[in-house]
Amino acid sequence: MPRVRKGAARHKAKKRLLSEVKGYRGPRSKNLRLAKEAWAKAQTNATRDRRRKKRDMRGLWIIRLSAACRRRGMRYGQFIHGLKLAQVGLNRKMLSEMAIHDPEGFDLVVQTAQKAMEA
Repeated sequence: MPRVRKGAARHKAKKRLLSEVKGYRGPRSKNLRLAKEAWAKAQTNATRDRRRKKRDMRGLWIIRLSAACRRRGMRYGQFIHGLKLAQVGLNRKMLSEMAIHDPEGFDLVVQTAQKAMEA
């Protein structure tokens, strides 16, 4: 059985890697060793930041809701507590969008939370 060399497969793998790192600065896009390191770090950062983006967006929604609630004379924590008591199933993303695009509807939600707190 003849010995199999890895020429074509290795060449294809190198080309795939170098096409992935196209656009990186300096030798990180040309030098194979540096390209491997740069690609590995980029994948690590991408994985971490996909999770981080979710966390950051939730923080943004909470900041928006807090500002909207304060304009209506209520604290954010009281608002969320009132919604839980009233069994309103809207999440923070939808509440934030309501506060921006539908202020009248958000006023009704705030009144619902206040009534639930009083009862």
